[in-house]
Amino acid sequence: MARAIMIQGTGSNVGKSMLVAGLARACVRRGLRVAPFKPQNMSNNAAVTIDGGEIGRAQELQARAAGLAPHTDMNPVLLKPESETGAQVIVQGQRLGHTQARAWQKDRTALMPRVLESFRRLASSADLVLIEGAGSPAEINLRAGDIANMGFARAAGIPVVLVGDIDRGGVIAQIVGTQAVLDPEDAAQIRAFAVNRFRGDVSLFDKGRDAIAERTGWPCLGVVPWFPDAWRLPAEDILDIANRPGGACKIVVPQLPRMANFDDLDPLAAEPEVTVEIVPPGRPLPGDADLILLPGSKTTMGDLAAFRAQGWDIDLAAHIRRGGHVLGLCGGYQMLGRLISDPEGVDGLQGEVAGLGHLDITTQMAGRKRLALQSATALPGGEAVTGYEIHMGETSGPDCARAWLDIDGRPEGAASADGRVMGCYLHGLFASDSFRKSFLARIGARSSATYEEGVEATLDALAAHLERHLDIDLLLSLAAEPAQFNP
Repeated sequence: MARAIMIQGTGSNVGKSMLVAGLARACVRRGLRVAPFKPQNMSNNAAVTIDGGEIGRAQELQARAAGLAPHTDMNPVLLKPESETGAQVIVQGQRLGHTQARAWQKDRTALMPRVLESFRRLASSADLVLIEGAGSPAEINLRAGDIANMGFARAAGIPVVLVGDIDRGGVIAQIVGTQAVLDPEDAAQIRAFAVNRFRGDVSLFDKGRDAIAERTGWPCLGVVPWFPDAWRLPAEDILDIANRPGGACKIVVPQLPRMANFDDLDPLAAEPEVTVEIVPPGRPLPGDADLILLPGSKTTMGDLAAFRAQGWDIDLAAHIRRGGHVLGLCGGYQMLGRLISDPEGVDGLQGEVAGLGHLDITTQMAGRKRLALQSATALPGGEAVTGYEIHMGETSGPDCARAWLDIDGRPEGAASADGRVMGCYLHGLFASDSFRKSFLARIGARSSATYEEGVEATLDALAAHLERHLDIDLLLSLAAEPAQFNP
């Protein structure tokens, strides 16, 4: 069986996902067979896997870094938030049901056998499993029944590296404080620490590094400087898609409460002549947008209500009257229609609601979630497109006669008579350089990026960055064979 090591963080968004991706690529370049693993993730930005399920988007990137096709075993438990206290539960790629936060704290322990089962399968065909924790082990109020951090590490006998984020400030307290609050047996799982996202002269932190080592007894794997090209990699969190100034072409995206599968934005943000502007609640949609893009949503009817509450429906109508372009993807596509009906509440809210009315289509939420990797042809240009479908519901109506994608002979999408308002269910289509070039030309922009090549080059650069600043030989020496367990 493979050796394994777990990267846990002093908090959320300290860079665990990117470190695992970079370490995966670095270890693959050393000739190791590497598999990424995250016992439990919480994200509405999911990826469809080769075995017909869904996992967190970060694990898809980590699989890519390791040279593997994404598989449901890489993220056996995925929580997809539907409200402030409720989430859809995905287990080994398939929808198990819905849960409330209080119930989840009681019920999650029952999923540990499934988590260990997935881990064992992964480990059986790898030399090294790189495991990512979730949030922080310092959240000791959540320790009972934990399957995401120390609960998993203890059950599987996995050594841990603790990572702190110095860019947030207080990294010494983050790391030393984590040890202070942990149960001694949990703390004993931690074998080393690392500091991430340092800006400036790394040597200025030598005394801080030594102070952490002295207080904890843990060796330091390294202090990792800020990696400036991180934005070029697919983002797991919408907040990671920076509103970087780009070119004159402005693509505006309303930040919906439960927006999902917004990886569609990554290739657009990579274009030098395009500015992707994420508009938060409390601000109008800018009047100078070339394109308003309505992204996917975990709860279409709920996000549509939030869209209207912001007055964005008025801004969108004004944009269309000015001759602007609109694109709706998945949930955003459904919102653009005349009616959304969800009699059983399968997508979060039960009932029926009028859509925005800019496409003559209606959507009925029912049946199983559609999860499929797809190859398609864009119409009328014939550009080859690959992507994925991940949605509930079926959409039909007169504007579907103007479908602008062909998926194995099946028409997909809809468009208004003037072609300025479009929608479809296919995610990931902008990763196709030829399609992205054609689409941007419609709104007066030029494409010059080679997206997939750029992601690969960035993963290689990240691996080299970590090789320079982390003691990967020490990391590999700390990795250990998992304890024997019976899932």
